[in-house]
Amino acid sequence: MKTNPGQLSQLLKKGLSPVYLISGDEPLLVQECCDQVRKAAKDAGFHDRLTFHADHQLDWNAVGEEFSAMSLFAEKRRIEIHLPTGKLGDGRAVLERVLADPPDDIILVLISARLDAAETRRKWYKELQGKGVHVPVWPVDADKFQGWLQQRASNRGLSLTRGALAIMSERLEGNLLAASQELDRLSLLANGNTIDEETVEQAVQDSSRFNGFELVTELISGRAPHAGKMITVLQQEGENPLGLLSVLSRDLNLLLELKSAAGQSENPAAFLKKRGVFQPQRARAMEQAARRLNRNQLNEAITLCSQIDRAAKGFDSLSPWHYLRDMSALLAGRS
Repeated sequence: MKTNPGQLSQLLKKGLSPVYLISGDEPLLVQECCDQVRKAAKDAGFHDRLTFHADHQLDWNAVGEEFSAMSLFAEKRRIEIHLPTGKLGDGRAVLERVLADPPDDIILVLISARLDAAETRRKWYKELQGKGVHVPVWPVDADKFQGWLQQRASNRGLSLTRGALAIMSERLEGNLLAASQELDRLSLLANGNTIDEETVEQAVQDSSRFNGFELVTELISGRAPHAGKMITVLQQEGENPLGLLSVLSRDLNLLLELKSAAGQSENPAAFLKKRGVFQPQRARAMEQAARRLNRNQLNEAITLCSQIDRAAKGFDSLSPWHYLRDMSALLAGRS
């Protein structure tokens, strides 16, 4: 089965599954989900822990042998396997055997980067869906980040003024780990007092962090002001715009296909799933953009991608980031 991080705690109270897959690109949220599973497993007597990292040196046969070996003194064990690429590779056959008949004395925890669509179609994943729990961890949407920050502060007993919360949100957006660390520091400074703007100005550094994929979603969503901020940060960090350009070009062409499919009465959500768009935030942005933008705007945006490509390769006097700001304004328009 599949569940979200917010439901994991209640699910664990109902009993343990033999296997948990926790996947995503937000280290803080992935770590917190893993800690919940670890605590529940330890409370249930699974005290021993064995950890593997699925790099090129991992001997998957040795991993398989651990599942058939008796624990020392017959203790229950937790076996954790880290999948940094989100792919099992040579481990698929081993996991398929384990998941076909999971041992009673072992809890398996797979800790993975975000899975791609191809991996979710494989036999091992389908077996896991039937026998265990998958917790996909998605990034916190930009429009929900302030609420997330407020909730985390409340959980620590911190009271923030509205202005203090706004400053923190601006400085820490996209960097959940830094946000959590800053809240820990503010807890030490607060001493039971309300945190105001002046305290945040002095104590909280600008640790906002973005990546090209997030920028593409903001561009497609037509959120020009926020996209502009992200473009500035990525430019300052020396990001290569060619990486995000390939994703943006793909999504623009997909939007044209989506408009054609909608014209033929095909369900947009079903169409996007067939094309490998599974992340809810991205799928929602694509559907809304297809309704908001017309074909001329999309074709103009695709042409602009060519200009960005030329600029990034040094064949234009203007910066590729200049054209990305033009793209932001273009995609913020309405048909």
